[in-house]
Amino acid sequence: MTARICISILPKNSSQAIDLIRKAEEAKANFIEIRLDCLNESVSLKEIAESTKIPLIATNKLERENGYFYGSEIQRDQTLINAAKNGFKYIDIDFYHKKRVNMIAELTALDAKLVVSYHNYEKIISVSAMEKILDEQISLGAEICKIVLTANQLEDNLPILSFISFASAKAKLVCFCMGEQGKISRLLAPVFGAFFTFASLEPGSQTAKGQMTISEMKTAYSLLGIKP
Repeated sequence: MTARICISILPKNSSQAIDLIRKAEEAKANFIEIRLDCLNESVSLKEIAESTKIPLIATNKLERENGYFYGSEIQRDQTLINAAKNGFKYIDIDFYHKKRVNMIAELTALDAKLVVSYHNYEKIISVSAMEKILDEQISLGAEICKIVLTANQLEDNLPILSFISFASAKAKLVCFCMGEQGKISRLLAPVFGAFFTFASLEPGSQTAKGQMTISEMKTAYSLLGIKP
């Protein structure tokens, strides 16, 4: 089996984004998430999109979503629409977006593939609750269904991995736990059927708590006899 890895980067301008993308290419990432919430307004999204053949995921997190975008939701949405217009293959939409149906329709018309993301920054939720969220994500037309929770103890990873093992047959599922206690599910999610997992490019560049570097993950996969 092969474990796919998405490197998440948080650049401040076009040149930094392209430099980080180049490093992600060298690390042989399968996907690259471009966090748009720190980019300055003069950035060239087209230049970024054309700098690589690796599929790019555009994500723009508001402050309440543990992000750094301090504008309005309308401004956030327009940035994501601009990313779709300029060649980003995937656009990440928050599961609780107030106008998600309209936003999804607009992005679909631009031929963007949708990542519909649910996050819980405090705890895990029940398997039945995850199943309900997944079914709704599928009904919304998600190309990738993302359910990310928070582990407060090591045991919290177990029901998540169990969920992945059967739910990944229904959709391209990205699911794991954040936090220091969630590293096991971050690492093993693809082993249990997740479409990919997330990693940082290098130490100190994490975009979420508990994120391992791609080098650490590939070393672990190699030890487990899994092709990264």
